[in-house]
Amino acid sequence: MEDQAVVLYSAPSIGHLVPMVELGKLLLAHRPSLSVHVLLPSQAYEGGSVSPYIAAVSAAHPSISFHHLPPTSLPPDYSTTSPHLETLALELLRLNNPNVHQALVSISETRRVRALVIDFFCANALSVARDLGIPCYYFFSSSGGGLAIFLHLPVLHKTTSKNLKDMDTAVHVHFPGVPPLLPMDVAELVLDRSDRAYELFLESATNMQMASGIIANTLDKLEEEALKTIKDGKCVPDGRTPPIYCIGPLVASGDGGKVGDGDPPECLTWLDSQPGGSVVFLSFGSLGVFSAEQLKEIATGLERSGHRFLWVVRNPATGKGHKAVPKGEPDLDALLPEGFLERTAGRGLVLKGWAPQVAVLNHGAVGGFVTHCGWNSVLEAVCAGVPMIAWPLYAEQRQNRVLMVEAMKVALPMEEVEDRWVSAAEVERRVRGLMGSEGETIRERMRYLKKEAKAALSPGGSAQVALAELVESWNTA
Repeated sequence: MEDQAVVLYSAPSIGHLVPMVELGKLLLAHRPSLSVHVLLPSQAYEGGSVSPYIAAVSAAHPSISFHHLPPTSLPPDYSTTSPHLETLALELLRLNNPNVHQALVSISETRRVRALVIDFFCANALSVARDLGIPCYYFFSSSGGGLAIFLHLPVLHKTTSKNLKDMDTAVHVHFPGVPPLLPMDVAELVLDRSDRAYELFLESATNMQMASGIIANTLDKLEEEALKTIKDGKCVPDGRTPPIYCIGPLVASGDGGKVGDGDPPECLTWLDSQPGGSVVFLSFGSLGVFSAEQLKEIATGLERSGHRFLWVVRNPATGKGHKAVPKGEPDLDALLPEGFLERTAGRGLVLKGWAPQVAVLNHGAVGGFVTHCGWNSVLEAVCAGVPMIAWPLYAEQRQNRVLMVEAMKVALPMEEVEDRWVSAAEVERRVRGLMGSEGETIRERMRYLKKEAKAALSPGGSAQVALAELVESWNTA
């Protein structure tokens, strides 16, 4: 039998790379004779260096190989008025097609490439796959509700000429299969039709209809309405909806958080001494940051709540916005209210910059999770059965908050006021609510979803069935 390969093409973000690599692991477990090749764009990855992660995966999974594509650069006369960093990434990915073509040709010299799986940021590579006669699948690394919105974007573009950002802030926008959204809750990159980012995302959403299939990192039982609406073709009523394969929840496998000589980090040892389900965990992804003033407000709210907490703190943002690559170790005494660390010692632990999130969420002492609503974090909480407080910071996270609260029923919303400020009183109210009687319905829902997630990934489960159908589709695509 000829050697066979599947090629995965990731966007330059650790939050996109990790679930795509988990997909590769899943494919290898299903068909061990495969080789998995991951194409890595040359531009810097959001969230810092991915070299340690790649080295760890390569050592543990020799059948997964990583290919660093040659550098690309924008033309000297390139300019854009788009305020989004993602616009530059999308433009560079467009210019990567010759490199992707060469990589596919090179891999094809020694094995048959059965499929190219592309991140939705890498949509331009669809034409490369078609030119080479290779089936091409989109990998959608956000929510199923987000996929419904994304698929429907070309329809919305044709039916209105208004910018979402200019619409009445109190009037809801309607997308099939998801709760009504206020305009400013829709993903940031599609709020302004004159923005280059909008144009590129619209192109990606339109091209998605030509894919051989869409691989969704979600769970049927978590997003039943959105996924049924997509599969019924209601998001693209006058076009083609490719087959949907729900192979989630794909969550990075934790190693128990052990470091160095195998000793667990301080935070896990600290959790061992806390009562079951008593600790609120606060962590905001690889890029989430707050102002110095907001950090003090969070601290005040946590102290007043009276609840135990484990809080990951980074240096504050240097400008406006809530997204930045963390730099330096925070000076907690300078950043937090005077005496806060002493007053909360014993019931609270503040970590500098990082925590082993999967291990923390799966610890029995953790009973709540304040999250930035990044999809990887949401799925990690679902798999651990931990209820959430939704505090979105950037990208599609405000959209996710609406879906988490109103559709999935897995979170309470953190309410903001002007300039996305959250008061200490709101932090206190939400923490008390989630950990008290208000959170009981969500706790029950999360216990159910934890079981469903485990069942989906077990032999004969929905994710395993979808995976088998995906692999079988390579024979007919």
